[in-house]
Amino acid sequence: MKKQFTLGAALLMTTTAASASGIDRNLTNYGLLFETGNYAELSYANVSPSVSGTYSDGIIGLGSASDTGNMSQDFNTLSGSVKYDLTDKLALGLFSNQPFGANAEYPGGLYTGLAAEWDSRGTTIVLKYKVTPSISVYGGARSIVSQATIAIPDQLLRTGYGIRAGQLAAAAGAEGVDTTTAAALLGQAAQLNAVASSPAGALNYTATTESDRQTSYIVGAAYERPEIALRVALTYESGYTHTFDTIENLPAFANINRSSVTEIEMPDVYTLDFQSGVAKDTLVFGSIRHATWSDWHVIPIAYLEATGGEVTGIETDTTTYRIGVGRKFTDALSGFARVTYEPGNGDVASRLAPTDGSTAFGFGGSYTNGPIKVTGGIEYITFGEATDAFGTEFAENDAVAVGVSVGYRF
Repeated sequence: MKKQFTLGAALLMTTTAASASGIDRNLTNYGLLFETGNYAELSYANVSPSVSGTYSDGIIGLGSASDTGNMSQDFNTLSGSVKYDLTDKLALGLFSNQPFGANAEYPGGLYTGLAAEWDSRGTTIVLKYKVTPSISVYGGARSIVSQATIAIPDQLLRTGYGIRAGQLAAAAGAEGVDTTTAAALLGQAAQLNAVASSPAGALNYTATTESDRQTSYIVGAAYERPEIALRVALTYESGYTHTFDTIENLPAFANINRSSVTEIEMPDVYTLDFQSGVAKDTLVFGSIRHATWSDWHVIPIAYLEATGGEVTGIETDTTTYRIGVGRKFTDALSGFARVTYEPGNGDVASRLAPTDGSTAFGFGGSYTNGPIKVTGGIEYITFGEATDAFGTEFAENDAVAVGVSVGYRF
């Protein structure tokens, strides 16, 4: 059963991770802490999403196309990790990855020019202590540096002001609205209409942040029975708050060309990982991951003053489920298949993340030659349908992810 346990550790790698949850991009593989002996690994993945939407009938006439075009850009991730045994009971883990990211840009119709980018790099150090042959505890800290940019085109903000003005005018004429309230509503509508009539280009909004580094902590515990390849591990990654120095610009408002500070909360994450042998050379593995993405809202101060709303945000926490099976074919060759499911929530979609849940099917394998282990995999992800505040419908969207990792035991 010892060889089967080694196989199980390999099968839990996330070399092709592609997540619809928030802006998750490359998850930290704490399973590496349970590799036998000293071990180093380098992983690379490429993800090619296809996410587009169809404008509602009332919006098509405001743009030049009925379709948004693919708004989600391809991206790559590169990560590295090392596990080193300090003593028989104490092990050190070092991890470097790109935990969060976004690359969105609309090429067609009303949303043309709407774009956002989020880049990050994380470094994590963890110590694992074997309390008993079956129980381990681990903990450490991670340092994450991030930077973001966003552009909202003139025609999108202009349309938003016009729609809001129409809603206020309709509310002013509703039955039962008193004269004073109606006058106030009509006054607000007139102000919005005036902004919507600004010269062309005056409503192009941009925001660029400086890089910001923050630190959070990780704690976890695991129970193992190596004779049946059983391991259950619970990991908590604490949330933190980025404090970005931001330059905002919106020509229609003379006072919006200034520096501000934008605070963005990142989620707490709870992950339950498990694996168990179920037959000779056969392993079942999986995870349940819950992230408090409802904490994540992007609200630059000047943008809030000008529009009364946020640039983007997530209203609901997300829980992601994964289950898979692995099979050892020879001492050198093993394979796995897995299914990942994230339920939708039915919220109004953000235009910068216009999907609602996902289902992914992945398979791959590992080849071991002496101290070297090579693992590769491919994953196909289908995204749930979503509708944004303008009635644009995003459906039949998907992504393909491929990844490879090279491990070395020393």
